[in-house]
Amino acid sequence: MRLTVHVHPGSRRGEVGGDYDGALVVRVRARAVDGAASDETLRVVADAFGVSPSSVDLVHGRRSRTKILELHGDESTLRTRLAELRSVGD
Repeated sequence: MRLTVHVHPGSRRGEVGGDYDGALVVRVRARAVDGAASDETLRVVADAFGVSPSSVDLVHGRRSRTKILELHGDESTLRTRLAELRSVGD
């Protein structure tokens, strides 16, 4: 499943939830220096979706706040979890 995320680097804690202009919001503690925020984004998203970090690939946006990720796993389970995460904060 392809997923667009909007990353907030330098956050108080790593978490996933909410919607920003159609993208899933991902907050990471790492600063946007030397790819640290991108690397943490992959780990935080994997944890939020209950998949291994190797099941999340960065497709586009290594140096951007908006990233496109590819998640590997059961499509139905991933879509259900996505809907739950998008509704956080509503």
